[in-house]
Amino acid sequence: MSEPSAPPQPSALPAPLIRRAVLDDEHALVALERRTWSTLHSVLPAPEPPYDAFFTHRNRPVHVTVAELEGRPVGYLRLVPPTQLASNAHVRQIQGLAVSPEARGRGVARALLNAAYEEALRQGASRITLRVLGHNLPARRLYESEGFVVEGVLPGEFLLDGGYVDDVLMGRALTG
Repeated sequence: MSEPSAPPQPSALPAPLIRRAVLDDEHALVALERRTWSTLHSVLPAPEPPYDAFFTHRNRPVHVTVAELEGRPVGYLRLVPPTQLASNAHVRQIQGLAVSPEARGRGVARALLNAAYEEALRQGASRITLRVLGHNLPARRLYESEGFVVEGVLPGEFLLDGGYVDDVLMGRALTG
């Protein structure tokens, strides 16, 4: 009997394909939302049938970047202007980042963030912001490693699983 082969080293794993979302991603992204839902990062109730549409008039494919591995979506990032005001048109905000459990630790979130920086710069932004729940330490560590800093905290903003959770506002400058 031969010995089992060692798991692939991270550098040997294929990099995710990063692309703009298309309408045909609807079902895969709804399924991804269901698989990744947790009070660690969501303030909304768990999704239940009938499931809401992923794409809406406010959440269009043009706002969403998809990460694919082996031909299927394993992550997404939603990047939008935070308001319609001309006075903050230089800012883009991440309003959603999810990576499927089986794809975590493979650089998918970091690849999506890098694509977001490039897209924000292409759109003329000089700053990018996001909100993250205070107890989501893995996400906060990722964002900090990417140069985001805490710019504000709304203490006890959400009641999740019987406890109050802070809403942490983070941001960083973009460089061309």
